[in-house]
Amino acid sequence: MNHPATTLYTKPACVQCDATKRDLDKKGVEYTPVDMTKDPAALEYVKSLGHLSAPVVVIDTPTQPVHWSGYRPDLINIHYGKAA
Repeated sequence: MNHPATTLYTKPACVQCDATKRDLDKKGVEYTPVDMTKDPAALEYVKSLGHLSAPVVVIDTPTQPVHWSGYRPDLINIHYGKAA
């Protein structure tokens, strides 16, 4: 299944990040993981979106990115479909 380009901004030892990765993996979503502790520009970008906690999911859409922070299975289901 094709999904819009997705970036997952994470940090090490993050339980919510791991849960988000598991859900995306179960749904077959291809995403680009970015460790915000190793990429200062990525950290500044997610802060510019108004987020202060990890993970941050950013979905590229034709108009403007859709984004949220934290483990949000409800939003994962909305944007990528319910688990099979």
